[in-house]
Amino acid sequence: MATAKKAAKKAVAKKAAPKKAAPKKAAKKAAPKKAAPKKAAAKKAAPKKKSARKPNAAFMAPLAPSATLAAVIGNKSMPRTEVVKKIWEYIKKNKLQDSKNKRMINADDKLKPLFGKNQISMFELAKIVNQHLK
Repeated sequence: MATAKKAAKKAVAKKAAPKKAAPKKAAKKAAPKKAAPKKAAAKKAAPKKKSARKPNAAFMAPLAPSATLAAVIGNKSMPRTEVVKKIWEYIKKNKLQDSKNKRMINADDKLKPLFGKNQISMFELAKIVNQHLK
């Protein structure tokens, strides 16, 4: 009797396996049909990405430096981004970046009036620049 039950379970399991295989074949045939519309949708989305990103005009507006900042970067009006670049050029040219902690900037005779102290963090630089631009 026990063997008859085991045989019946095996027969049920064998019958269920072919039923599962049949839907997989149908799914494979249906998958390429679904993939084609997705590719077309991706092509339609690509032209939207081609639009160029426009910079914010506030960053590009030329600003006049204060007298202390002008001693480092010059008297010419320039955007805030260019001012920061010029300060970094000065720092690297004069090797004012701290050798042990690269985040810190050591002040020389020109930068000390600008910074107000002997050493600042690179993250404070933008704040200080904003105070010296009009």
